Amino acid sequence: MIQPRTNMDWLLKQLADEVPHVRNVIVLSADGLRMAQHGTETDTADRLAAACAGLQSLAAAVGHEFPHGDGRMRLVVIEIGGGFFYLMAAGARAFLAVLADEGVDAGLMGQRMRDLVARIGEHLSTPPRRGEPVA
Repeated sequence: MIQPRTNMDWLLKQLADEVPHVRNVIVLSADGLRMAQHGTETDTADRLAAACAGLQSLAAAVGHEFPHGDGRMRLVVIEIGGGFFYLMAAGARAFLAVLADEGVDAGLMGQRMRDLVARIGEHLSTPPRRGEPVA
């Protein structure tokens, strides 16, 4: 696991406390390594982080089809039977992921995620691995 530059546990807990129906909050690197978590077991967080890496890669591939954009994924929302999944870009090569139950307020969730990213985005950045291109 990549060690974050600062302890983000309380910030992730704050997001979960401010938005009713949040189940899990995870911060991950672009290559799918868990950096921080709240509300979930380590094994679950690791599986979600790995899945998020694939999802953000897929979203970036779709993004390249927009000729006037930069092709970077900013936010992915998936509605699943039982709840919602949110994945947001959060600093260079880092992402914020949230699992929430069906009753979540989508507008509040998006706002609180953006607020969190704005507050600590620079602390969420991960350096590229050796030999990996810088995005």
